[in-house]
Amino acid sequence: MKKKTNAKREAYAKKEEEKGKKIVGWIFGGLIALAVIYLIWTFSMMA
Repeated sequence: MKKKTNAKREAYAKKEEEKGKKIVGWIFGGLIALAVIYLIWTFSMMA
């Protein structure tokens, strides 16, 4: 019984870790995209 609970807990932890990594990737990707857009906007204002 205890082994079954541990296995479920480990599977849940692994799934949550994968979700967390995916979210962090999206956040960093969004920040990089915003930085590129800001650079383009800044250079277009200077020209």
